[in-house]
Amino acid sequence: MGVACAASVKADAATPAPVLIEAYGDSTTLGITCSGGHCGPQAQNAVTFLQDAMHAAHGERVEISNLGVGGTMACQLRDGTDRARGVPWAQRLAASHAQIVTLNFGINEVMHNQTPEQFYDAETALVKTARALGKQPVLQTSNPMPDDRLNARLAAMVQMTRRVAAEQHVPLVDQYAYISDLPDWKLLMSDGAHPRPALYRLKAGQDFRVVDPLVQRLLNGSS
Repeated sequence: MGVACAASVKADAATPAPVLIEAYGDSTTLGITCSGGHCGPQAQNAVTFLQDAMHAAHGERVEISNLGVGGTMACQLRDGTDRARGVPWAQRLAASHAQIVTLNFGINEVMHNQTPEQFYDAETALVKTARALGKQPVLQTSNPMPDDRLNARLAAMVQMTRRVAAEQHVPLVDQYAYISDLPDWKLLMSDGAHPRPALYRLKAGQDFRVVDPLVQRLLNGSS
């Protein structure tokens, strides 16, 4: 009886702790798709597809929380002023058990006439705070927008995300570059900002390529 208990304790100690990922961003993180003039969150979104891929690779040892908020900007997440949070970023992360946080912003910054410099400041603050609190941040550029004028403005925001990733030495998923190179990518959009499920699935594939090595290191017990 005592031997069985000792063996059980030993087995539990050898089991890796689960890896928790929190996905922050706008409606393209939340997973909104538009059809027939109606837009709403869909189960087939990039975070769900990424979760499926992680489960296929690692079983139930990896969990992802979708914390995307429609209409939000990076500065609102930083300040705790977006409509779903009400808690500043530093306070929110201090209470979080996630080891990895993904950040996907840029589209609403364009729509609300933020400057690239304001966006750069906000994303830099998000990344620095996450690292200071022991989290691994992963930056994602936004998917492109079909409207050429808006997309040109979005490209300036995307460049800021690339700059922050390079300066802060954090992983980057460059969805903007990847999707822009796809043939007929505009046909994969459901409206002027939100992908169809097929494009969300492709985005998740890019996310997995960058995030999975981080997950593997955590599961293997290395920093």
